[in-house]
Amino acid sequence: MKLVSWNVNGLRSCVNKGFLDYFAEAGADVFCLQETKLQDGQIELELGDEYAQYWNYAEKKGYSGTAVFTRLKPLSVRYGIEEDREPEGRILTLEFDEFYLVNVYTPNAKRDLSRLPYRLEWEDRFRGYLQELDAVKPVLACGDLNVAHREIDIKNWRSNRGNSGFTDEEREKMTRLLNAGFTDTFRHFYPERNDAFTWWSNMPKVRERNVGWRIDYFVASDRIVPLLIDAGIDAHVLGSDHCPITLQLQDRLESSSNG
Repeated sequence: MKLVSWNVNGLRSCVNKGFLDYFAEAGADVFCLQETKLQDGQIELELGDEYAQYWNYAEKKGYSGTAVFTRLKPLSVRYGIEEDREPEGRILTLEFDEFYLVNVYTPNAKRDLSRLPYRLEWEDRFRGYLQELDAVKPVLACGDLNVAHREIDIKNWRSNRGNSGFTDEEREKMTRLLNAGFTDTFRHFYPERNDAFTWWSNMPKVRERNVGWRIDYFVASDRIVPLLIDAGIDAHVLGSDHCPITLQLQDRLESSSNG
């Protein structure tokens, strides 16, 4: 089973920059998007009959939004952490037979940190939500979590310490999430890999020099980590200021459901 997650930073723009070529090449069973920046009816994607499409649109036009394209038939779909659709379209949860998939676009604290208090409150609610799901069946959560967790996850960590996405508070919330029974899958496979980034500033030559941040993740319930095969970063794929990330796991998770 293969999963892909990608913050496309505007799907319509990304489609014009090769999105469909990558989608076909990836051959994912489940493909998750963040920051689609769409409203209903603004795009029609021809992905083939095998993929069902689920969208969570933000109320604000051209802002936020998530989507999941899946070959696997979900038992249920939830929009937002609560039962009702939340206004920024940041979470889509698909329940499958053996696991929950949570696609998330975490709020940015903003450059001046004016949204940091909201961000920290969001983190607590999100962690509680994943724990509630995990009590029922294993969880795979993916998306743009808007935090570089460790110094190894950001090129210039000294000069960025305290900046949005690398504040001590945001990093501590990520630590608390992982300590609550979840695993950063990329670091599980590659604990000390340097220069593995998923986002780059649009400033000139930054991406060419790989001056980036790793802020996109697949996070898995600890008990299904033995069923993971590999985690990857497709840094060569352009079309957004983020690149896609991948997760491969065994097709059947039955052995995890009782653990």
